[in-house]
Amino acid sequence: MKIRLISVGKIKEKYYKAIQDEYLKMLSRFCTTEIIEVQDEKIPVDPSERDIEIILEKERERIERHILKNSTMIVLAIEGEQTDSVSFSGMLKNEQDHSRDITFIIGGSLGLAEALKKSADKKMSFSKMTFPHRLARILLLEQMFRGFKIINNETYHK
Repeated sequence: MKIRLISVGKIKEKYYKAIQDEYLKMLSRFCTTEIIEVQDEKIPVDPSERDIEIILEKERERIERHILKNSTMIVLAIEGEQTDSVSFSGMLKNEQDHSRDITFIIGGSLGLAEALKKSADKKMSFSKMTFPHRLARILLLEQMFRGFKIINNETYHK
């Protein structure tokens, strides 16, 4: 199984990068995980609705170039479905059992273009709260690792 995580913006902080690398290493037993960072657009100080539309459209175009064909596309969005770790692991197992790859998408500070959200197979949310993309990425990697541990009946999940 291949999982691609496409994220708008780069992780610059060494401590986030170290955590990300650790989870990628732990996940390597269960799947191939690839992280794609697409460039985020500069946001004006007081962006108009049109500015925001243009920014999201440019980021959408960059994201779509990297979506795996025939993969299940899951966007992280505040309006997405919230789930628990056991249900998330069930989704991973279902995709694995059907030999489908997964593409997760995390937007930048303005979120994701509506067209991208509409074309997704699933919308997922960690919380009603807003998280920075670099922290959302770490949370997703942790839940992926937890999910695979649950699938394999290994200790970790509580």
